[in-house]
Amino acid sequence: METGSQENTALDGRSATEPGAGHEPVWTGLPPRLLRMRRLLLVVWLGLLAAGLGVLLGLLAGPAWAAFALLPLAAAAWGWVMLERNWRSWRYAERADDLLISRGVLWREETVVPYGRMQLVEVTSGPVERHFGLASVQLHTAAAASDATIPGLDPAEAERLRDRLTELGEARSAGL
Repeated sequence: METGSQENTALDGRSATEPGAGHEPVWTGLPPRLLRMRRLLLVVWLGLLAAGLGVLLGLLAGPAWAAFALLPLAAAAWGWVMLERNWRSWRYAERADDLLISRGVLWREETVVPYGRMQLVEVTSGPVERHFGLASVQLHTAAAASDATIPGLDPAEAERLRDRLTELGEARSAGL
């Protein structure tokens, strides 16, 4: 019975077990504030586009054409659902020798970044992210194409992850 509850805990990323203990990776999802921020940006930008398009079409082509301003609102409704699907697909797991980042709904992408290959770990936070209390962690490796990012983390978690990855990267690269 205990094993079944441990498997369920690992799936939702809430387990307190140590990463890389030889078991299935412990996945951690992104905070809900990232979804709220992205949805707010979607509604603001597409709402402004719909209002501007409605006024412009209403003045230039007539009131009947202004109905086409509803298209950005339909795109916002579709985007609202798609943003949640995308947000749910992002997760990361710390293992003994590497960091896993998984994302994607239709095309699933899993990136494995070995600690010994990390050259730089950055924590960034733009003005909108700071307003929502979020930060992103970007990992730079020797290969430019393999840079990986984990968006929308709590700033404390982003700093903890940066410090841990830097420490593990230094320890693993010392043997090279």
